[in-house]
Amino acid sequence: MFALILIAATLFGLAVGSFLNVVIYRLPRGESLLFPGSHCPNCSHSLSALDNIPLVSWFVQRGKCRYCGAPISVRYPLVEMLGGALFGLAVLAYGLSAAAVAACLFGSVLIAIAFIDLDHLLVLDGTTIAGAVIGLGFGFVTHRVGAAIEGAAAGLLIFGAIYVLTGRMGMGLGDVKLAGTIGSYLGFPGMLTAAIASFIIGAVLAVPVLIGRRRARRDALPFGPFLVIAALLAMFAPAALTGPYEAYRTLLTTHWMQR
Repeated sequence: MFALILIAATLFGLAVGSFLNVVIYRLPRGESLLFPGSHCPNCSHSLSALDNIPLVSWFVQRGKCRYCGAPISVRYPLVEMLGGALFGLAVLAYGLSAAAVAACLFGSVLIAIAFIDLDHLLVLDGTTIAGAVIGLGFGFVTHRVGAAIEGAAAGLLIFGAIYVLTGRMGMGLGDVKLAGTIGSYLGFPGMLTAAIASFIIGAVLAVPVLIGRRRARRDALPFGPFLVIAALLAMFAPAALTGPYEAYRTLLTTHWMQR
């Protein structure tokens, strides 16, 4: 029975991922998310239901529009797969519960934020507000409002200080708001762990990009995706963030005990 629920959740997540593609494309452009219906951005031809089957349509059409032959970015199936993985992981981690619903909703917002930031170097207020409402709402339902507020405050203070001290060059104000949003969901000290992890992830991923000169050193690199990756790890694999620290602490403890 659980296997069927897991499959259903994953399939629904794929469909949500398809909608997230619409959000990622239209929201920064100020377009309606509902009207007009799905259409090719190149030839504007309306897409049928068969053209919108998550993953399947992209592969069957070999990554091209069926009407004009324009290439369709691999990002579309990637976002759909991320949506499916998100919903599947939420059910695996939390079962059928309010926590699973919150994880799906919050994770969906994070995916949209990451890809919009990658495209436009923008973290939109509408997305951070939606995420904060989910985070605080989940805190209220689970009687963790205090922790949610503390986490939001920690995120705002840490990244706000960086924003001010770096003369607004290290990151944008949208990143500060995103940190507060993530903190509202993770609470404290979860937000502190995610903040540290985001800097490590950023260093690991940004250095190869700069060395490869895909972006000039003077060009900005979006920090939002690093925060999103850290937040998702904190949500579904917290041991991946705290494990290295715990191993280091155990090593030190063992070393001093043997002296």
